[in-house]
Amino acid sequence: MGSFGMMLSRRTLGTETPVMTQIRKLMAELTNPMSLAQGVVHWQPPKKALDKVKDIVWDPIVSSYGPDEGLPELRLALQSKLREENKLTKSAVMVTAGANQAFVNLVLALCDPGDSVVMFQPYYFNAYMAFQMTGVTNIIVGPPHPETLYPDADWLERTLSESKPTPKVVSIVNPGNPSGTYVPEPLLKRISKICKDAGCWLIVDNTYEYFMYDGLKHCCVEGDHIVNVFSFSKTYGMMGWRLGYIAYSERLDGFAAELLKIQDNIPICASIISQRLALYALEEGAEWVRERVKGLVKNREIVKEALEPLGKENVKGGEGAIYLWAKLPEEHRDDFKVVRWLAHRHGVVVIPGSASGGPGHVRVSFGGLEEEEMRAAAERLRKGLEELVQRGMVE
Repeated sequence: MGSFGMMLSRRTLGTETPVMTQIRKLMAELTNPMSLAQGVVHWQPPKKALDKVKDIVWDPIVSSYGPDEGLPELRLALQSKLREENKLTKSAVMVTAGANQAFVNLVLALCDPGDSVVMFQPYYFNAYMAFQMTGVTNIIVGPPHPETLYPDADWLERTLSESKPTPKVVSIVNPGNPSGTYVPEPLLKRISKICKDAGCWLIVDNTYEYFMYDGLKHCCVEGDHIVNVFSFSKTYGMMGWRLGYIAYSERLDGFAAELLKIQDNIPICASIISQRLALYALEEGAEWVRERVKGLVKNREIVKEALEPLGKENVKGGEGAIYLWAKLPEEHRDDFKVVRWLAHRHGVVVIPGSASGGPGHVRVSFGGLEEEEMRAAAERLRKGLEELVQRGMVE
């Protein structure tokens, strides 16, 4: 690092390196790698929606700025969706450039440097980084239930009552990234009440709201202390279009004004053409998404089979989202080393659990490949794990 490197921000220097940039660098070292790493889906946005976007690409409005908080017609459509699907009847909306940007907006609006916040292991790595880079250095990481990986509400209640000052924010992801589990409605309501009684905010990331399996149901909670985050990336296959939104209580005085300050200084507004695509995608409805999610059940089973060398008891998740969370053998707890070995020797890439506060684990995504490619990637993974268990990381 040159002399000017000593003048870089302590906030960013103290922030974890994004795990996906490390994974992309790893994949660049390989020939024909297959990725079970990044949280993506294999489908594109609805064809009808894309066709409509093609028709407006030359409209000057698409190349202009829009309202910071989002196009009025999209926000109205989202409020209707929130009422009908999520039972959030008293929520206002801000449209953002993806759910990650929504989360950063909220951290900037709710937290000050030095505040304490609560997350649960295994946590979403980008949320952890958002706290770090905004100066929130006291990140209290709570334990999951050892069998279900659900957040431990008893621990949360004790922590919020005993910590002085009270943590400013509790953050959960439902369904879970990277855990692949979900938060049942009674537990979510209890967590909400614990936060309300303690006087702290609850941020719930609902990015994978439609990604539920085996008859399980996703639910939301609403209140003046709750902020919900949603995304179009996974639902409608709009990863590269970067569109998400924040739902917050319409009764909160001044909250929207503070969000607007932040929004205007980061993206100004989400991309206009992305917002139009989102509006057209909503016309296709939730069933369009659910039909594609049904197709992921086969992928999940294919990947589960590939993880069997680790022992079925060591594989969690698959209830929601697009992830399985697997524990590595005790003698191979260096998960980054295992990930690099699997990549170079077997040509398959997964995410190291240490990035989510879960050393000795890996996160495996079953959303990004269609069935035939998923089988090929899973076969590489199975062979790699069999070799790892039986012979170790041989070269």
